[in-house]
Amino acid sequence: MYWRRTLIALATIAGKETHRYLRIWIQTLVPPAITMALYFVIFGNLIGPRIGPMEGYSYIDFIVPGIIMMAVITNAYTNVVSSFFGAKFQRHIEEIMVSPTPNAVILLGYVAGGVGRGLLIGLIVTIVSLLFTRLQIHSIPVTISVVFLTSVLFSLGGFINGVFARKFDDISIVPTFILTPLTYLGGVFYSVSMLPDFWRGVSLLNPILYMVDAFRYGILGTSDINIWLAYVLILGFIALLGGFSLWLLERGIGLRG
Repeated sequence: MYWRRTLIALATIAGKETHRYLRIWIQTLVPPAITMALYFVIFGNLIGPRIGPMEGYSYIDFIVPGIIMMAVITNAYTNVVSSFFGAKFQRHIEEIMVSPTPNAVILLGYVAGGVGRGLLIGLIVTIVSLLFTRLQIHSIPVTISVVFLTSVLFSLGGFINGVFARKFDDISIVPTFILTPLTYLGGVFYSVSMLPDFWRGVSLLNPILYMVDAFRYGILGTSDINIWLAYVLILGFIALLGGFSLWLLERGIGLRG
């Protein structure tokens, strides 16, 4: 009976989160597709031929994995932070918190919504990319696992941002001043092997680089970093942020009083 109630609670929260972004698909699904299509046109078709091949691939083929991952990261994060803060702002999060629903189920429900939107956007951007180039996936297990784990990681990050946010402006600070710069400097549009030693060392401190490069390896079969190290870092951050999120829920930080 306990597990049945728990599964119903999880399905309810995850279903609500999924219905939320599907209901307003013109705002949640269409803009990322248009934005990423512009990246393909500008960087791939217009600038790419002037840059030439990179790591043995045409420039547009090289940047496609990074652009897909950039869309996944942004949308997984945005979905959770906006939804959870909205629940706080409208004060219906209190109804969930006082219910017998385990904190882990609450967290998983919100993360499931972020992961679902991130993966759906990733699929849409991948389909859009086929209008500009042909993709041949090198390793399906690596491709799927990396994009899934990355969606989980940034959904957790969005949840933590949502917990600490006090006003609507707070949910845009991290994406604008931290997430976007790290993504652009994460090897999306270039190979870190091109950088001088100092800047290459600095780039290797950027965790998003490992996710982008691991995903690029899954699609193209080339990477500037060790794939297993990327998995260790991603899983480590998931454990860290997941544990921190549960601790925040247990203590009621940013939720009560």
